[in-house]
Amino acid sequence: MSAEQPQPGPEGLKGQTLGPCKHYGASGQCAPWSLPRWRARVAAAVLCYINLLNYMNWFIIAGVLLDVQRSFQLSDSTAGLLQTVFIGCLLLSAPVFGYLGDRHSRKATLIFGVLLWSGAGLSSSFIPCQYSWLFFLSRGAVGTGAASYSTIAPTVLGDLFAGDQRTRVLAIFYIFIPVGSGLGYVLGSAVAELTGNWHWALRILPCLEAVALILLILLVPDPPRGAAEGQGTVAPGGPRSSWCEDVRYLGRNRSFVWSTLGVTAMAFVTGALGFWAPKFLFEARVVHGLQLPCLQEPCGSQDSLIFGALTVVTGITGVVLGAEASRRYKKVNARAEPLICASSLLATAPCLYLALVLAPTSLLASYVFLALGELLLSCNWAVVTDILLSVVVPRCRATAGALQITVGHVLGDAGSPSLTGLISGVLLARRPDSYLQRLLSLQQSFLCCVFVIALGGGCFLLAAQHLEGDQTRAQQPGTGTQDHKDVESQHLLSGTSASTEDP
Repeated sequence: MSAEQPQPGPEGLKGQTLGPCKHYGASGQCAPWSLPRWRARVAAAVLCYINLLNYMNWFIIAGVLLDVQRSFQLSDSTAGLLQTVFIGCLLLSAPVFGYLGDRHSRKATLIFGVLLWSGAGLSSSFIPCQYSWLFFLSRGAVGTGAASYSTIAPTVLGDLFAGDQRTRVLAIFYIFIPVGSGLGYVLGSAVAELTGNWHWALRILPCLEAVALILLILLVPDPPRGAAEGQGTVAPGGPRSSWCEDVRYLGRNRSFVWSTLGVTAMAFVTGALGFWAPKFLFEARVVHGLQLPCLQEPCGSQDSLIFGALTVVTGITGVVLGAEASRRYKKVNARAEPLICASSLLATAPCLYLALVLAPTSLLASYVFLALGELLLSCNWAVVTDILLSVVVPRCRATAGALQITVGHVLGDAGSPSLTGLISGVLLARRPDSYLQRLLSLQQSFLCCVFVIALGGGCFLLAAQHLEGDQTRAQQPGTGTQDHKDVESQHLLSGTSASTEDP
């Protein structure tokens, strides 16, 4: 006889009590939660649309950076702090939203985040130039709102879809990271050029975000945690691990730890490139005689538009290629996901190096290698989330996502823009003030990114060594955040209960 497989029921696959039952079968027992396929797809489309707006907000300032610097009289090192404040507030609030996302209504938390970042973005467009500190503060509020969405939205998708469907949906969701980033550059620079006032770039997005908020309220459900796998979540009155126990569980999950460090390397490089690449390309065009220097607002530069277009095209292509390669390669190699991430990052390093060193001599070659580097980086966005969802138990996924965001931003893009600007400023202070020296200073400050991205590839190689074991443990009944003694006591209690029921 074949062994019976555990089926989803009132207590879930892990023997834990589900929350209040909302669906009952013909026998009167609680039936698994379900959602019509079309509703799940509509919800995914809405979440993808909001993700687009989220990342447009991240990089819209970079599209008008020269105008912002001139308006508020900011140096390179001070301007780099704009992104640092944004990311700093995001990383400080991410653990809070992760805690709330594992224990309270995820939909309510998402609504709060969209309201916060859209309101802060709109208000920042009316700040007078003498109150630069208030502009920094508003960017921090935008980062706090973005933290709620970046932490919780992928876990909602993870509970709406499973298997290959989840991989495809996550690929589409993460396409909107590079697309939103690129459109942020394009919208910022295009609106500033059309209106002659960069502030209007920050007034367009809130209109789109108001539509997103309505769609979120009306069309996006809040599925039970683990619904896609048929696993239950802990009921309000049942046993629930503390946040510290969740963190200890994740700290012992080596696949999660190494993949988080790999994501940190990606965040470091994308943060520095995303903030400073348009200005680097602008300085290169000035050196080559293709662009006049910026002497007054608006600083009409084609480079934000070009870099934004590159980011959109390479982002879409890279995410699709990465997700499809992962889906196909998993059929022959269970460790496909971290191996794809490792190989793409290791290939990014020489592309980025060549893009930097060739900029003073061949602008076309610099663009080509920069596009290749962005393409390879974009291959990982959907894959890294698929890794997290496969090695972490459902009831800890929001916390895991929050910790990954926090670590990635603390050691990654929270400091990389300001560090790049600081190194550039220090190098330029020791040299003659010329456009060539400005370009070379930025170029040399970028070189640390080459080393960091190669380290990220090594981290994913280490994650591959532990992936299969962590995936197996995440799927086993009883695996999670409870202490070993608690699990033993539950087994003893269940054994005692079974023996008393026997005749």
